Amino acid sequence: MWAEAHRAGYQTMKLTDVGSGLDPNRKGLQKLLALVQDYRMSEIVVAFSDRLTRFGLGYLSTRFFGYGLQLTVLEPAEEKTPEQELTKDLLALIASLAGQLYGLRSRKRRELLACAEHGLSNP
Repeated sequence: MWAEAHRAGYQTMKLTDVGSGLDPNRKGLQKLLALVQDYRMSEIVVAFSDRLTRFGLGYLSTRFFGYGLQLTVLEPAEEKTPEQELTKDLLALIASLAGQLYGLRSRKRRELLACAEHGLSNP
């Protein structure tokens, strides 16, 4: 782990999320923000900036700076043209919305199956 090699002697914590960088309600992100608000961190390290958030990294960086935190991005994004940035952002939005749509469909399917099972078990 990067922190063990580069921040030896410091207490470290690893937070992970399963979900889209577009979702502001991810458990790991909410925990991170609570730790920041409680002044329990001095540095935040992410492998890629889009793992923290797809959009609004500037806002988060400003917030972290206000709490005296350093944000370290291990793999900074390569320089892209505005067209490449827009294309990447649009693809990220489409992927996120498609994931939400599939999630809704699977939730409805589970609800229908539960209803059918309940109906079959209680004739």
